[in-house]
Amino acid sequence: MRKPRLPRVRRLCLPQTTRGRRRVVRAVMLGCVLALLPSTWTHVMAADRMRSTVTAPATDVAVVFGAGLWKGRPTPYLAHRLDAAAGLYRAGKVRVVLVTGDNGRVEYDEPDAMRAYLTERGVPDGRIVSDYAGFDTWDSCVRAKKIFGVDRAVLISQGFHIRRAIALCRAAGVESYGIGVAAVHDATWYYGGAREVFATGKAALDAVFKPDPRFLGPEETGVTEALTVREH
Repeated sequence: MRKPRLPRVRRLCLPQTTRGRRRVVRAVMLGCVLALLPSTWTHVMAADRMRSTVTAPATDVAVVFGAGLWKGRPTPYLAHRLDAAAGLYRAGKVRVVLVTGDNGRVEYDEPDAMRAYLTERGVPDGRIVSDYAGFDTWDSCVRAKKIFGVDRAVLISQGFHIRRAIALCRAAGVESYGIGVAAVHDATWYYGGAREVFATGKAALDAVFKPDPRFLGPEETGVTEALTVREH
C-alpha cells in the first residue's frame, strides 16, 4: 500500500543575494515608517495641547466622547471621562458639557446615559447638550463645529485616544485642548492602544479629505442656549 503524499509546504523564499536581502529590509523599514506616520502626526498636533483637570484653560465648552455602555450605564472608561467633566464644571473651568456618542438604534443611547450620569453628579441638566450622531471621533469634531457652533473646547477622553481627538478637532476648525484621564491598564486599555495604530491612519485621511459626517443635519442652538442659562 502506497503512503499518501502529503502536500508540500511552501517555504518563504528570501532573496539569495545580499542586494536582494537589503531591498527586503528597506521595504519592511519603509512600511513601518509609513505605518507610524499618522501616529506621529497626532502627537505633533497635540504636543502643546495636553492638560490636566487642574491646568485646563477656562473655556465655555467641554466635549466628552462616548466610550460605550454596560446595561444602559456608562462603562468605567466613560464614567472616568464624565467624572473629569463634572469636576471641571464644579471648578468653574467650563460652562457647558457637550456629550457626543452613538444613538444609532433605539435601544442604545450613549448621550442620554451620559447626561443622566452628569446630572447625578451635580451638573445642571440645562448645562448639558447632547449630540446623538457622534458615531466616531471625526463625526463628533465636525458636528461640534458645524452643527453646534463650537469654536474652542476642552476635550476629555483616555490618554490613548485624546491626541487623535485633539488632532481631528483642530482639523475640523475647533481650537482644542485635551485632558487624558487616567485608566487602569487592563485588556480594554491595551486594546485601545493597539487600535489607535490603525485608527490614526483613518484620522489622517479624514483630516486631509474632510468627509462629511455620517449624519450632518441642520444647525442646532443647544450650546448657545445652554450658555445663556442662569445659575441658581
